[in-house]
Amino acid sequence: MFEVLGSPLADDLICRAQALLEDLVADTIRIAETPAPTGDEGARARLVAERMITAGVPAVEIDSAGNVVGRLPGRGGPVLLLAAHLDTVFPHGTDLTVHKDCELLRGPGVGDNSASLASLVQTARLLLGSGYPLKGDVILAGTVGEEGLGNLRGMRALMGRLAERVDYVVPVDGTLGGLVRQAVGSRRYRLVVQAEGGHSWGAFGMPSAIHSLCQMVARISALPVPQVPRTTYNVGTIQGGTTVNAIASRAEALLDLRSVDSTELGRLEREVEEIATRVARQAGVQVRLEPVGERPAGMIPQNHLLCQAVHAVHERLGIRTRSYPSSTDGNIPLAMGIPAVTIGVTVGGNGHREDEFIEVPPLARGLAQTVLLVLAVQDLPLRQRQRG
Repeated sequence: MFEVLGSPLADDLICRAQALLEDLVADTIRIAETPAPTGDEGARARLVAERMITAGVPAVEIDSAGNVVGRLPGRGGPVLLLAAHLDTVFPHGTDLTVHKDCELLRGPGVGDNSASLASLVQTARLLLGSGYPLKGDVILAGTVGEEGLGNLRGMRALMGRLAERVDYVVPVDGTLGGLVRQAVGSRRYRLVVQAEGGHSWGAFGMPSAIHSLCQMVARISALPVPQVPRTTYNVGTIQGGTTVNAIASRAEALLDLRSVDSTELGRLEREVEEIATRVARQAGVQVRLEPVGERPAGMIPQNHLLCQAVHAVHERLGIRTRSYPSSTDGNIPLAMGIPAVTIGVTVGGNGHREDEFIEVPPLARGLAQTVLLVLAVQDLPLRQRQRG
C-alpha cells in the first residue's frame, strides 16, 4: 500500500513544495496579518477564499457558518476533508505585524493557524499543477470557531452537512511530525453565584457571592483526577463584585474540564456540580452551572489505515512521528465515528502569545507532507457507513 509515495510523482511534488517555500511564507504572513478573532473571521475567510480561487480551486464558497469551502473533484474514490481553522485568540486591536528574523517568522497567530491555512492553499496549487487525477474528492475548508468558546462551530456545521459524504478528515493544526488520533473531550461552564449582597460594614455576615465562589473553586482544585486516562480541570477566569466595601451579590468563573475518556469526564462534571450545590446550600447563596462549550472525545486505533498513511508519509520525508492526544477540529468527526487525524506543518513556540514564532525551513517539508498524505489517502478504502 502507498506505492505512490515512492513514485516519480512524489519526488516531483517534494521538489515543487521546496520551490514554493517563498510563496508559502508570503501567504502565511498575509493571512496572519489579517484579523480573525473567534466569531469575527470574515476578513480572513474572504482572503483565504481569494487565495484558493487564485490557486485554481473550483467552486469556492463561504458557507452560512462562515467557513471557506472549495472542492477538488475526484472520480468516486474516498472523499477527504482537509481543513485548517481560520480563527485566532487575539482580539481586534492587536498588532498583527509579522516580523521575519533570520529563519523565523514572529507574530500573533503565525503558527496557529496561519501557516496551516497557507499550506492548504499551496496544497491545492500543487495538486492542480501536478495533473494527477484524484480518485476521490478533496474538500478544502477554512473553518471558524475552533479556538476558545468557538466550540468547534465551523467543523460542526461542515460535518452536519458532509458526514454522509466524507470518508476521512485531516485537520491541519499543530506541530510538524505530530499525529493526533485521540481527541481530548471537554466541558466548559460558567459557574454563576448570586447573593443578596450589602454593605461590608453594616451588613457584615451576609453571604458573599465572591466568598462562596472562592470556596467552590478551592474545593474543585482539590479534586483528585487520574493520570490515566488523563483528566484535568481549570478555572480560566473569575470576576464579580462592584467595589471594595460592598458584599458581592454576583460572581462568576469559567471552568474547563477535560479528559480523553468520556466516562471520567462525566464523573468530573458530577463532582463539580456536587461541590457547587453543597457550598451554595451551606453559604445560603444561589448557584447555577451554565454550559458554554462542549467538545466530544473520540479516537481511532494507532494501527488504523489513516494513521498508517501518516506514518508512511513521515517515513518518506524523514519526519519523526509523535502521537499525542489533543483538542482540535478533529474531535467532531472522531466522535461521529469518522476517521480523522490532525497534523502540523512546521515547528515553533509561544503559541497563543503575541510573540509566537515558527521556523521557516520546515514549512517546505510540512507542505510536502500534506500533499503526499492526500495522495496516500487515495489508496484507502471507502468508509463503511452505518446502516439504519
